[in-house]
Amino acid sequence: MKHLHPVGLLLSCSCFLLCVITPVVAHIRHQAEALVNWKASLDDADESLGPWSLANSTILCNWTHITCDSAGHIRELDLSGVSLSGTLDKLDFSAFPHLKKLILSRNGLYGSIPEGIGNLTSLVELRILYNHFSTGAIPRSIGQLKHLVVLQLTYLGLDGTLPEEIGNLTSLEELFLDFVSLTGSIPRTIGMLMKLRMLSLTRNNLTGSIPLEIGNMTELQSMGSEGNYLDGQLPGTISHLRKLKELFLFGNLLSGHIVPGLGNSSLLHRVDISDNNFSGLFPASICARGALRTLSARYNGFSGIHHQAFQNSTTLRFIDFTANNIVADLRGCMGEHLGQLHYMAFSQNQLYGTLLTDRGEVFFCNYTNFRIVDLSDNALHGGLSKCFWGMPSLTFIDLSSNSLSGVVPSSGTCGDNLRYLHLANNHFIGTFPLDLEKCKNLITLDLGGNNFSGMAGIDLSGNSLSQEIPNGLTTLVGLRYLNLSGNHLSGCIPEDIGDMVLLEALDLSRNQLSGKIPQSLATLKSISVLNLSSNSLSGRIPTGDQLRTLTNRSIYSNNPGLCGFPLEDCINSSTPAQTEKSLDEDREALWLYCFVAAGFIFGFWLYWGIFMFRSETWRCAFYQYVDNMQAKVTKKVYSCISRFRAAGSE
Repeated sequence: MKHLHPVGLLLSCSCFLLCVITPVVAHIRHQAEALVNWKASLDDADESLGPWSLANSTILCNWTHITCDSAGHIRELDLSGVSLSGTLDKLDFSAFPHLKKLILSRNGLYGSIPEGIGNLTSLVELRILYNHFSTGAIPRSIGQLKHLVVLQLTYLGLDGTLPEEIGNLTSLEELFLDFVSLTGSIPRTIGMLMKLRMLSLTRNNLTGSIPLEIGNMTELQSMGSEGNYLDGQLPGTISHLRKLKELFLFGNLLSGHIVPGLGNSSLLHRVDISDNNFSGLFPASICARGALRTLSARYNGFSGIHHQAFQNSTTLRFIDFTANNIVADLRGCMGEHLGQLHYMAFSQNQLYGTLLTDRGEVFFCNYTNFRIVDLSDNALHGGLSKCFWGMPSLTFIDLSSNSLSGVVPSSGTCGDNLRYLHLANNHFIGTFPLDLEKCKNLITLDLGGNNFSGMAGIDLSGNSLSQEIPNGLTTLVGLRYLNLSGNHLSGCIPEDIGDMVLLEALDLSRNQLSGKIPQSLATLKSISVLNLSSNSLSGRIPTGDQLRTLTNRSIYSNNPGLCGFPLEDCINSSTPAQTEKSLDEDREALWLYCFVAAGFIFGFWLYWGIFMFRSETWRCAFYQYVDNMQAKVTKKVYSCISRFRAAGSE
């Protein structure tokens, strides 16, 4: 065998290394030049991209925000939150054929996304979000990224349609195109994304119907197209999505019936179809698989709910059918065994029937985790039971504007978390629940960030409550809102109303309250809404810094006995200084008359002997003069004493 000379072997190896290394070095140089050129086009990028320089091109992989593979090719470019300002126009995407991940989030980039982005043919993950792109559309060249698994283009402000080439991304598993201002319809080619698990087209301007091809995306687990202008019916092919867990379609123009096949997925646990035009009977099939936790169908046109639709939905936690046209017996739909339910809202419908079970208890008293119930504006009738006072998690009750009747039950023991009670505009009778003050936490917890106007309050207006306002009510010292108007309450306003130091709104109008307005009302520093009209209150309206700001006379109207600011001043009214001056003058007059009386008595006895020797006629006339003077003095002294007593009682 012929052996190579050592010199020849060395030359051969050198040539080989040159053939291998030279292209690598050239490629690294190409990448460096592309990045440096782009940096030069940006505004003030030296601070954030300082090390990017051709002088450092040999250590490209040590540059900030760059990750390389073992061969020196840039594999990842992550420029999240670097505060870049400028465009992508000067970035040569063809210099990065090995790039797997490109992230350009939370910067100040503007302009458009260049067509050249399609040259990143090895890209697996592309995230461009929270920038200021405002021109152009999603480039059609996006369809060249055949290896793309994650595509996120959100909060950009682009316009134009979603290109049909999106269907070429057959490796795609996650597609997020939220807040991009897309127009037009969802292309039918989207059905070619058969590996897609996450689809979000939230808050765009998409129109048209959801394509039937959506049913081909059998791996889909989460679908969100809320906040668009999609119309038409929900396609029946959605029943093919047996791995679907979440469906968010709220805020569109979708209509028609909900297909029963929507419940074919045994994993479905969140559905939000609110703010659409769906109609007809809501099917029970959605809950049939026993996984549903959240269902929101508010602001639609559903006319009914399948009988016992939620009877055995033991996983259900949130249900909202506010503002539909549902005619149904609520108890027939809900049942008594939804132990996980936290939130139930059926306000503004046509629900009928009673809330009471055959045992005489409110049916949802068995919902041990219940926090919020809103059944207002329906046609519910019958009474209540005291069991819901003791529900440990209950925070909010709104049963207003129904036809509920009977006595508001005694609270007994009150749940620790009850904050808001609204029973207005029903037909309750009898006395105010005297032990409502046991609901201590009704006043100690604030309701701010929970979309509840930021106050803890009680509203029992528009009923037929009678007798007096219980003094115990004023122990709720953190209460901010109290409305007892339009009842038949009598007696006086509690003297210690001023103890409710956080009270902002008080409405006791349209009752039969009498007596004076307590002076303690003037100590309320937060009162901004007050209505005491249409009662039988009398006396002077108390004055205070905050009450002085309430200048509307109508808040005291129809109380014939009231006077003082802002109404007419009281008759014989005087200022405190004038009153004090008058009292001082009365004291002086009293002492004067006392001295005069003593003088007369002394003089009478001094001259008694002399009078004994005068004639009988002269003596009788003098005695008559003394008697008259004594009567005058006595009357004046008695008048002064009476005035002092009256002033002291005030």
